[in-house]
Amino acid sequence: MASVPSLAATVHQRVADALSAALPEVASADPLLRRSDRADFQANGMLALAKKLGGNPRELAGRVVAALPETDEIAGIEVSGPGFLNITVSDAAIVRTLAARAADERLGVPYAERPGTTVIDYSQPNVAKEMHVGHLRSTVIGDAIVQILEHRGEKVVRRHHIGDWGTQFGMLIQYLVEHPHELDHASGEEAGGSGASGEAAMSRLNRLYKAARALFDSDEEFKARARDRVVLLQSGDRATLEMWRRIVGESMIYFHAVYDQLDVEIRDADVVGESAYNDDLQQVVKELEDSGVAVRSEGALCVFFDDVKGPDGKPVPLIVQKSNGGFGYAATDLAAIRDRVGKLGADTLLYVVDARQALHFKMVFETARRAGWLPGDAARQLAFGTVLGKDGKPFKTREGETVRLVDLLDEAVERATAVVREKAEQGGLELTEEEIAERGAQVGIGAVKYADLSTSMSRDYVFDLDRMVSLNGDTSVYLQYAYARIQSILRKAGDARPAAHPEVELAPAERALGLHLDEFAETLAGVAETYEPHKLAAYLYQLASLYTTFYDQCPVIRAESEAVRENRLFLCDLTARTLRQGMALLGIRTPERL
Repeated sequence: MASVPSLAATVHQRVADALSAALPEVASADPLLRRSDRADFQANGMLALAKKLGGNPRELAGRVVAALPETDEIAGIEVSGPGFLNITVSDAAIVRTLAARAADERLGVPYAERPGTTVIDYSQPNVAKEMHVGHLRSTVIGDAIVQILEHRGEKVVRRHHIGDWGTQFGMLIQYLVEHPHELDHASGEEAGGSGASGEAAMSRLNRLYKAARALFDSDEEFKARARDRVVLLQSGDRATLEMWRRIVGESMIYFHAVYDQLDVEIRDADVVGESAYNDDLQQVVKELEDSGVAVRSEGALCVFFDDVKGPDGKPVPLIVQKSNGGFGYAATDLAAIRDRVGKLGADTLLYVVDARQALHFKMVFETARRAGWLPGDAARQLAFGTVLGKDGKPFKTREGETVRLVDLLDEAVERATAVVREKAEQGGLELTEEEIAERGAQVGIGAVKYADLSTSMSRDYVFDLDRMVSLNGDTSVYLQYAYARIQSILRKAGDARPAAHPEVELAPAERALGLHLDEFAETLAGVAETYEPHKLAAYLYQLASLYTTFYDQCPVIRAESEAVRENRLFLCDLTARTLRQGMALLGIRTPERL
C-alpha cells in the first residue's frame, strides 16, 4: 500500500497552493505550518512574507484565505494576531485519514525514497571481560536505531567491534597452554539454559584471568613467555590461534547470555573484532605514510591536526603505529573504515560510542578523509552520556566497583516481577508463576531500555529502578499498561468491532488522540533522519497520555450509540497498534495483559 499523507501534509499543501495563487511573486514560499494550541494547525509564514514584500501581514493572510478553495479537510480558518492563520480540520478528515492508516499493516509509514547502506558499530564488549553498566547504552541505543532504520527500508549492516586482540591475550593464552583444562566445561555446569551457561562461562573466564594475571605479575619467566606468545599470536601460529579461539568462544557464550536477557538480537556474523583487521594494518600504515597523511615522529607513525593540542600547546597526534612497531586502536579503526566503505559499500557509518571518545573518533574520521577512504561526512559518532547513580556520580557499587550488567538486569526484573504480581492480585487476574516471571522480565527489561531511550543520548541519566518500574510518569510500564488496558477493552467489547465512522462527531479528547495518531509516520521519519530514538519515546508517552484522557472522558463500551462505540473501539485499536509498533522499534515488549 502507498504511504498515507498526514493531515499536516495535506493542509500544508492546501495552504501553499492558496499562497501561490494569492501571491504569485512568492509562489515557492513556505507557509510554516505547525501544530497549535489555538487551533489544530497554525501557519506563521505571513510575517516573513510581509516583511519581504513590504505589505501588511494581516492583509496578506486575508488574501491567502480568500484564495483557499472549500475542501473536505479544512473545517475552518481564521486570521489572528499579526497575520497568523489558525486552521481547524474536520472530524471526518481525521477519521478518514486514520482509517487509511489502519488499513495499512505499516500504519501508513512509508519506506525511504532512496534507501542506502548503513553500517552501525554498537555494543562493543571485550573478550574475557564481564559486560558492565557502561555497555548498556551502546547496546540499547544501537539496537533501537537498527530497528528503526530497517523498518524504514535501509540496508543495515550491524558491527560489534569486540576487543579480542592485544597484549593481554598473550598472558591468557600462555596460561591456558600451561593449564589446558582451565576452560573445561564441568559436567552439569550448563544446566538451566543460556543464562546459566553464560554465568558458567563468565566464571571460567574470571578464574582464567585472575590466575593468569597473578602469575604474570609475580613470575618474570612467565611474563617473558607471555610476551613471546603475543608475537606468536600476531604471526598466526596455529596452536596459539587455537587457544585464542577457545577464549573468544567462551566469551561469546557469555555475551549471548547477556544479550538474551537484554532481549537484543546479536548474530555471530555481526561480531567482527579487532583481530579481523590484523592482516590489513600494514597496508593502512603503508598508504598513510606513502601519501604523506601520516609522518614519523620519534619512531611512531602519527597524524597531526592544527586544532588538536595538549595543555602545553603542543600538537597531540593520532598514533597509528607505535615506535616499537605495535598498533593501537587508531590503526584498527582506520582499517575498519576502509573495509566498511570499500567492501561493504556503506553510504553511512554510525558509531554508538561513549562521548568521552569524541576526540579519538574526530581524528580517525579526519585521517580517513585525508587518505581518501571516507567520503565527506559519511561517518558520525552517536555519542552517549554516562549512566549515573542516585548521587549524580557514575554508577558504581557500594565498594566503588563498576556495576555488572547482569546484576543490574536481574534487579530490574526482580523489581518488575513484584509489581506485576501485586497488580495481578489487586486486579483479580489469575496468573501462573510462569506468566508472572515472563511478564516481569518483559516489564523489567523494558523499564531499563525505556529509561535509557527516553533520554537524549548525549545527556547523562540517573539509573533509578524505583522510578523506572513505576506505573506513573514517563516510564515504559505506563506505556505497557496503556496497551494492556486497550486489549482488555477490546476483549470486553464482545461482538462490537472497531470500525471507522467519518460521520460521527468527535469529542475534544478524541480529536486530540486522532491528530496525534496521525503524526506517527512523520515522527518515525524524523527519528530515522536524526538518529534520535528519544523523540520516538516522547511521541509514545504523549500518545499514552492522550489515550488516558480519552479513556477517562469518552465511554467506549457504554457509548451512546453503536456508531460512536465502533468509532471509539477503532481509536482504541489503532492506538494499541501504534504503541505496539513504536515500542517494538525501541526493543520493548507489550504484554497483552498486565
